[in-house]
Amino acid sequence: QVQLVESGGGLVQAGGSLRLSCVASGRIFSINSMGWHRQVPGKQREPVAAITSGGSTNYEDSVKGRFIISRDNAKNTVYLQMNSLKPEDTAVYYCNANLRRSSGSIILDYWGKGTLVTVSS
Repeated sequence: QVQLVESGGGLVQAGGSLRLSCVASGRIFSINSMGWHRQVPGKQREPVAAITSGGSTNYEDSVKGRFIISRDNAKNTVYLQMNSLKPEDTAVYYCNANLRRSSGSIILDYWGKGTLVTVSS
């Protein structure tokens, strides 16, 4: 079994900051990319940021310059530092990891259950 568990969500005022964390645990051989998506009720889940095992990053345009994704490969953990938060950042944030469970297995995507971020105006 593989589990991804997010933490760090909550309520913050506009202009404030939050740091999300996501730990992957269980039978994991290697992790390729890790990332964050978000979803507002009634809308599709959208990518926010992603990071490869080598540290290359990419961001959705609306969060560039405000959010920073990072990871600790030794801890199978990915972080999302969110600064200058806006009410439109309010959403459930989901972590995902693209990984192999053993040396001979295929690469699969795993998801966490999400953490709610609410930004008040």
